[in-house]
Amino acid sequence: MTLQLFDTATREQRDFVPVTPGRVGMYICGLTTQGAPHIGHLRFAVAFDVLRRWLVRGHGYDVTLVRNVTDIDDKILRKAAESDEEWWALSYRNERYTSEALDLLGVLPATYEPRATGHVPEMVELIDLLVERGHAYPAADGSGDVYFDVRSWADYGELSHQGLDDMVAAEDADPRGKRDPRDFALWKGRKAEEPATANWPTPYGEGRPGWHLECSAMARKYLGDTFDIHGGGIDLRFPHHENEQAQSRAAGLDFAHYWLHNGWVTVKGEKMGKSLGNALEVQQLVQEHDPLTVRYFLTAAHYRSMIEYHPGSLEEAGAAVERIAGFLRRALPGQAVVEADPAVELPADFAASMDDDLGVAGALAVIHEAVRAGNTALDEGGREEAAEIAATVVAMTDVLGINPLAGTWGGAGGSREAELTDALDALVQLQVEARAKARAARDFETADQIRDALTAAGITIEDTPRGARWTLGRKDH
Repeated sequence: MTLQLFDTATREQRDFVPVTPGRVGMYICGLTTQGAPHIGHLRFAVAFDVLRRWLVRGHGYDVTLVRNVTDIDDKILRKAAESDEEWWALSYRNERYTSEALDLLGVLPATYEPRATGHVPEMVELIDLLVERGHAYPAADGSGDVYFDVRSWADYGELSHQGLDDMVAAEDADPRGKRDPRDFALWKGRKAEEPATANWPTPYGEGRPGWHLECSAMARKYLGDTFDIHGGGIDLRFPHHENEQAQSRAAGLDFAHYWLHNGWVTVKGEKMGKSLGNALEVQQLVQEHDPLTVRYFLTAAHYRSMIEYHPGSLEEAGAAVERIAGFLRRALPGQAVVEADPAVELPADFAASMDDDLGVAGALAVIHEAVRAGNTALDEGGREEAAEIAATVVAMTDVLGINPLAGTWGGAGGSREAELTDALDALVQLQVEARAKARAARDFETADQIRDALTAAGITIEDTPRGARWTLGRKDH
């Protein structure tokens, strides 16, 4: 089957054909480390983690994934000044918070995570190319700024499908040295109020890199002049990705062949953000909800759609996770950790959904249908059939990064809730056995008392041909 991906540049779904057969180079814009991450920040990482897993598991590609760290920019310097600390200390602390959050959500480590501050020579080399080709110029006001000349590049605006005259002015530098208000900064000259440690010497004067230049230089360094996929949040399409593509291609680089963009996490229709007061930091969220539940919530919607968060969102995700985990614990008793077997064949419907621009909703439907079939097999005594189905469920959930029995989540369902469920199961089974003995002795009054007590506690007993089965229902009030 052919993987198709929606390319933002062409605004259509395209067959994915890598530059080099069997290999995929992917660059993802990472976070700017001005603060601790919330789930809106990390949606991109989860979305492209699923893509990476599918490229590997579904198509056998060798994937090189580069996810940068923007560790110097205006926001970082401003936050550091407000808190009266060194900018590099603030940046590194938040970089560590981000890494911890990504690990909590089961995002596979990038092949490499370059920091912007470590790649100034590569940035200067790119500026030199642009100046030589007539697409960039040092500001005439002596500020040390260097700008990209947007009118010199006829294809500027092709990624975001805008005409130049319809664009807003670039606000990333003082406009006094610009030829056109839309020209954007490649290099920012040193400012008296900024710390000396935030500046690097270059032929254009001391200063620091512009945001857009950073990513072009780092992508080229590790993936070459041309690579397969560039990804990031939809809010980065313009101006960041537009400027990346323009400066890279103006420098003679082929750059990315496919552009993929994920949607936001929203609250009451607005993008989640700290400035709006609706952000949910990952480290705080996982104190109330299992990390696997948060991962499921971020994974379940199509990557290009918006995810609307509401108070019951994580409860719904948790219930879905428990349905999968509960079946796997029943089908694979005594196996605390079960990793995916690469030899297990994935269902055709699952693969077709994933090949259709990562159709996660359809893939999840296949998973939950398999869970239902597996539970039915167990109820009818088909343990071998259920075990085979469980292996397939593990393989499918691994593609999405939500295998409840994976070591990532601690195994055995992956949560404290799973441990509590196991303990509850042992206690309920004692009551179920006592009820069965009472019924066998025709002591129906005692049997009914046991059932009523369990019902009052929120335990639903279902009598099946294979014996009684319990589920956690709603507690009577």
